[in-house]
Amino acid sequence: MKKILIFILFLLPGLTYAIDQEITIAKANKAYTDGFYANAVELYKSVITAGNESADLYYNLGNAYYKQNDFASSILYFEKARKLDPGNEDVNFNLKIANTKITDKIEPIPELFYKRWVKKLIESFSVDKWSKLGLVFLFLGLVAGVFYVVSKHLLIRKAGFWLGIFFVFMSLFSLLFAWQSYNEIMHRKEAIIFSPTVTIKSSPDEKSIDLFVLHEGAKVELIDNIGTWYEIRIANGSVGWLIASSVEKI
Repeated sequence: MKKILIFILFLLPGLTYAIDQEITIAKANKAYTDGFYANAVELYKSVITAGNESADLYYNLGNAYYKQNDFASSILYFEKARKLDPGNEDVNFNLKIANTKITDKIEPIPELFYKRWVKKLIESFSVDKWSKLGLVFLFLGLVAGVFYVVSKHLLIRKAGFWLGIFFVFMSLFSLLFAWQSYNEIMHRKEAIIFSPTVTIKSSPDEKSIDLFVLHEGAKVELIDNIGTWYEIRIANGSVGWLIASSVEKI
């Protein structure tokens, strides 16, 4: 009995913390439903600041910012949600709508059809979903292998053999896609412009040549940094430098 009480006391802080966070999220949802969007933003951000991260939280925060016509912040959090759950249709739809509200409409460099197909396939699931799918296929492959080994019927042995190979290959592909998705999240650094206008320079120097101008809400890829400057690339392939304080990382 004493051990059980000690165990309960050990778990109690974690349970209390989880309940508090759920209460805060419920309050944020109610504030959003009632039209108190600034209050909803504050509550959602308090949950995130406490160390919680999920596509749903970022999605809700993006919606709250959108309702306040803060489109740069809205895009930032929709992009954060999309990183965690790239196949989420609601996130992708709202992100597309938010991007129609900003100044810059940057046409991306056309990709080869097979690269588009593979990218779309990888983004259809999150890292967790691809990983779980890979493990499910691996389990099915093992089950098929057992049938191949123990069965005395030639037809079942053949089915077990070929199904085993099929499921193992599907498992490898799923785990590869999970790795690719994870690699995209961890290593691809992107940011959103948070200044009304930013002049992109040819080098990390205020006196360098002006290349082009970006506006609030535009997405950039961060490819290098020197001091207080980031080297960036935009979707059409153009490259330049901007002051780091003008962007927020996704």
